[in-house]
Amino acid sequence: MFSFDRRLLHACIGTGLSTSSSGAVAMAALCNDEASEPPPVLDAPGGWRYVPAMKIEPKAMAIPKSTDHLEKGRYGPIFPKTPACYGFTIVANLKPGRADAMRAYGETVVKALEADPHYLAPLKLHYLRWVLFDNDTRFMYQGIFDTDFDKYTEDAVMLFGKAGLNTAFENLEGFPEDWKTNPVAFIKFVRDHQCNSFLEYAEYPYFSSDEIKKALAMKAAFAEMLEQMQ
Repeated sequence: MFSFDRRLLHACIGTGLSTSSSGAVAMAALCNDEASEPPPVLDAPGGWRYVPAMKIEPKAMAIPKSTDHLEKGRYGPIFPKTPACYGFTIVANLKPGRADAMRAYGETVVKALEADPHYLAPLKLHYLRWVLFDNDTRFMYQGIFDTDFDKYTEDAVMLFGKAGLNTAFENLEGFPEDWKTNPVAFIKFVRDHQCNSFLEYAEYPYFSSDEIKKALAMKAAFAEMLEQMQ
């Protein structure tokens, strides 16, 4: 690793990657992995100061079984943000003979994203994982996202309704047939089939997907700038 060069940070800021102090700190940290002293950061209206490099430490949260202590929202307890952000795990029985239809819906999602990579953007997702198990008789939906539990579900109803698409949940027993016009029933189904986690862990805790994407974009732009400077 190279040590920090003050001229390099001038160049970073001059590219327009970030004019904020936090952006300068992020870029300085990229420059300074093994430097012996904290990187200097330019502060408007003038002058340099030394700040510690950003430190990211893994975190875990143990979650009690009872939800009685949680604040109540519109549809039930408001689940807290964990180091892994927000999320849920839904487990439900498949309607008989619907396993192939459920698997085929996976291809529907792939094609929708090929046509529009930002198709699912309103959901603020990090990850989705769908699993069929017990000889394709049960379904597990795991999602990690940046909005709270209820907003994610409301946004999903709006997204699919606006696109005129059905949801994979129609293949599940007990799912309301009128979900497109009855979002409360959709949310009740999700809550009724939610399996709360009791431990959540993150290597880079509490960061949103937007923050992660911005950091990766900054890293790529920074690497390109260094390549041009050689």
